[in-house]
Amino acid sequence: MNDVSAPPPPRVDAVLDITAQTCPMTYVRTRLALDRLAPGQVLEVWLRGAEPARNVPATATQQGHAVLSQELREDGVTVLRLRRG
Repeated sequence: MNDVSAPPPPRVDAVLDITAQTCPMTYVRTRLALDRLAPGQVLEVWLRGAEPARNVPATATQQGHAVLSQELREDGVTVLRLRRG
């Protein structure tokens, strides 16, 4: 039996909790947080709701950032990790 373990999650440089925000403010807040990071740094964003979970990663990708991971927790919060482009 092979012991294949998942790679560790990326190092997170900043965390942004926007679970109380609604679109379009979710991406506005995300973009401002990404702008404060250096290229290559990782932002972890906590979102709530289907619309932000779709729109924030799509808009971040369009702006040249990389989506490293996206997972829905049991409490309904989506945890999104973005690398600044």
